[in-house]
Amino acid sequence: MTDRMHPFSLRKLLLWIVSEYAEHQTVLGLPELRFIRKSDVKPVFFFGEECALPLGPAAGPHTQLAENIAAAYLTGGRFFELKTVQKLDELEFEKPCIDVLDEGYNTEWSTELSLEQAYEEYVHGWVLLHAVKTLFDMDSPDNPGFIFNMSVGYDLAGIKTDRMQNFIDNLMDASNHPVFLNAIEDLKAFAADETAWTGVPDKLKKRISKLGEIAGTIRSDISRSVTLSTMHGCPPAEIESICRYLLSEKGLNTYVKLNPTLLGYDEVADTFLFLGFKDIALDPASFEKDLQYGDAVPMLERLQILAAEKGLSFGVKLSNTLGVKNTKHRLPGDEMYMSGRSLFPLTMMLSEKLAVEFEGKLPISYSGGANQGNVADILSTGIRPVTVATELLKPGGYLRLSAMAEEINNSGLQWREKIEPQAVQELADDAFDNLNYDRLWREPGTVSVPDKLPLLDCFIAPCKVACPIHQDVPAYIRLVGKKRYADALQLIYTKNALPHITGHICDHQCMFHCTRLDYEGA
Repeated sequence: MTDRMHPFSLRKLLLWIVSEYAEHQTVLGLPELRFIRKSDVKPVFFFGEECALPLGPAAGPHTQLAENIAAAYLTGGRFFELKTVQKLDELEFEKPCIDVLDEGYNTEWSTELSLEQAYEEYVHGWVLLHAVKTLFDMDSPDNPGFIFNMSVGYDLAGIKTDRMQNFIDNLMDASNHPVFLNAIEDLKAFAADETAWTGVPDKLKKRISKLGEIAGTIRSDISRSVTLSTMHGCPPAEIESICRYLLSEKGLNTYVKLNPTLLGYDEVADTFLFLGFKDIALDPASFEKDLQYGDAVPMLERLQILAAEKGLSFGVKLSNTLGVKNTKHRLPGDEMYMSGRSLFPLTMMLSEKLAVEFEGKLPISYSGGANQGNVADILSTGIRPVTVATELLKPGGYLRLSAMAEEINNSGLQWREKIEPQAVQELADDAFDNLNYDRLWREPGTVSVPDKLPLLDCFIAPCKVACPIHQDVPAYIRLVGKKRYADALQLIYTKNALPHITGHICDHQCMFHCTRLDYEGA
């Protein structure tokens, strides 16, 4: 399998979506049953734009390609932090570069596409979401209901290069860019080409015909905001100068991504010790090189004042990954960057400090161990939006985002005007008593199969291997999920002619060899 990404044309993506739906009632492998079409909570506003749900994918693997962006939209994502771009766009990353056995680790940090390819994917993603919204009747027709937040790095000199300037300027206004203009024409052409709709249900045909109408209404100001990502160890003066440039010169609503090292080495080390993450090896030097809390607060105060003068929004993104020593040796290099559930206590503690420091008036965009179990609690504090990456790399993928969206919809949340420091403090304190953030929540062992995997079709369910008669548990669950009960029963009979008797004597090895159990402890 190649480790290089080869983007599809917009037409191919549209054909893929409608043909797959016509045949399977799925889109990009996602069942229609799990689409999040409407939000049951009031929309929120960021930078004057309506966002139907303050949830989405963080800058990472899920916001690189247009089809990934569409998959996240279908499953509830409405705030998209696009994968970070920088001037060095021809870097080679050793693979594998991501490891998510429990908490996440990675050794890659910016897009694997060229700047021009990344721009094209984001434009295609923007247009594709408008098409998907129309095709599957999602959210209000009066406005997009979703937001693209660009992410750039890593120094001011790099951001000022011509190619980076073109990237930023043309996301802010794509009206004259050929990629955007061609995408609009491709959408119109697809809507007019009835030969592409063979086998498509009538209700979808009617919506496809509307794509030509909505093509002319798609906004060309794709992104009005930016999240600044800086390198670990970036000097405070450099961070502030980039933020000032983005606010003053580019007129962008700005979040600056901050590191959990702001808590200090002792507090982070003590937290890991208390929660049982004794295998995470910290480097004291990285804490000394990173931005210090005493420098961060006055910098943020100055930038808030500047943003207010410019009529813009300024806030922080909490938090970046945490640089740790690579003691596991499953990834290349001496250092790796930690994310996921072990980051949650740190990110909440940092959120608490800044919420108290700024009396809840500093906007916080959150990413650090958010999941179905805590997303409503995070949003209830006034922190928003919440974005995720590590969570979507676990079994279930984008369906985990769907579960988070459903949790928000069922929560009856009322949006706060500003962050409530007391609520953030309570959530931060709870992380030390909640087993979900303790190392022991997931036992050190792993569910695996003893045999070698074949070269092709190399996924094997451990539950099926552990079963003495190799009952096809995943296929059975899939058929039941589709309400094909007769087929599910027939599947049982093929391996198990006397299921009633077998059920009495079975010791249920499948229960103890479940991939989902391995990850969730559920």
